[in-house]
Amino acid sequence: MSYGFIFDLDGVITDTAEYHYQSWKRLADEEGLTFTRKDNDALRGLPRQESLKIFQKDRQLSEDQIQDWMARKNTYFHESLESFSQDNLLPGVNELMQSAKQNNIKIGLASSSRNARPVCSRLGILDLFDVFADGNDITNAKPAPDVFLWVAGGLRLIPQKCVIFEDSEAGVEAGLTGKFSVVGIGPKERLNRAHRVIDGLAGHGISDFIPPLYDL
Repeated sequence: MSYGFIFDLDGVITDTAEYHYQSWKRLADEEGLTFTRKDNDALRGLPRQESLKIFQKDRQLSEDQIQDWMARKNTYFHESLESFSQDNLLPGVNELMQSAKQNNIKIGLASSSRNARPVCSRLGILDLFDVFADGNDITNAKPAPDVFLWVAGGLRLIPQKCVIFEDSEAGVEAGLTGKFSVVGIGPKERLNRAHRVIDGLAGHGISDFIPPLYDL
């Protein structure tokens, strides 16, 4: 019987939150905006343009400025990726993925990030995914379930045979809407709607998540 694990990227496979924060903060300082770590938390799980709408606060931007600000932030983030390696994998991620592959569990990535592919390449895990979807592939971002449904379709599995691993409220809502089993990774106060909430993947094996809650 086939099952699938579908992973978000940021906060699940690797922690790029600090790199994103520093990139947004650099842009904010250049443009005279206030940007705090709490502000950065509000951008968790959102695609770049949605993040910019929150980032700019009351500042009115022309379309050219919007494109310029997004490009600059992305440039700063890519500069930070130069130091990325497999050492940046969060604890337990590689072990769980390798075990899944050995046990014929299909693996998918479903991220809102347009940088997911270069990040996974630097992490050395790009070839582990059977299906890969990022912000370049899906029109409707989380909390719409589209990216998860697209990946499940590529894996040729119904949602009830898949487990979603997410760290954001938007991602949890997307998984629930799509009728997937959802494992929240992070604080319970943020992820309490997930079927199960854990601190991280370290110490967890495939038997902790298979069969999924919605197994038929």
